[in-house]
Amino acid sequence: MDSIDITFNDEVGFLENEKRDWQKWVTNLLLLAKKEINKKNNLEMSINFIDEKRSNEINKKYRGKNRPTDVISFAIEDGADQIDFSVFDDPEFIEDIGDLFMCPSVIMRHSKEYGTGWDREFGYTLVHGFLHLNGYDHIAPDEAKTMFKIQGKVLEDYGLPLYPDQLDEGRGK
Repeated sequence: MDSIDITFNDEVGFLENEKRDWQKWVTNLLLLAKKEINKKNNLEMSINFIDEKRSNEINKKYRGKNRPTDVISFAIEDGADQIDFSVFDDPEFIEDIGDLFMCPSVIMRHSKEYGTGWDREFGYTLVHGFLHLNGYDHIAPDEAKTMFKIQGKVLEDYGLPLYPDQLDEGRGK
């Protein structure tokens, strides 16, 4: 199955860009990520584009960090007790993986700070959040290596390669 049903909520006018169909761009990148992690189920999720004030509020409330951030992930299944939804044999079954809250202005600032460019930084942030929704993390070094390797491969396959020193350690910082 190669379906991802994405509900887009745009509080900042991000999707109004006439130069690119962002919904299609996002969906295609996430379908590639879904394939890379061998996720067979149909998926549904939401992506919310928010401003820095709202990002800061969410980050402070749920992560205890008083600053805006690029992406916050709220996975439906989180932690060690995750259910293996691949056992469902019903082709109509849709797995809700959760919600992403993305702040385009923070992503833009990061793209300039890191010298990565908008497309690469946006793609990086999107795939990063998607992997979190699917149970990946980067707290332990071995988990980080796995997550960032997948992230790097997906971005490279989509034409958004990472620098060699970023493949295992995020941005190499």
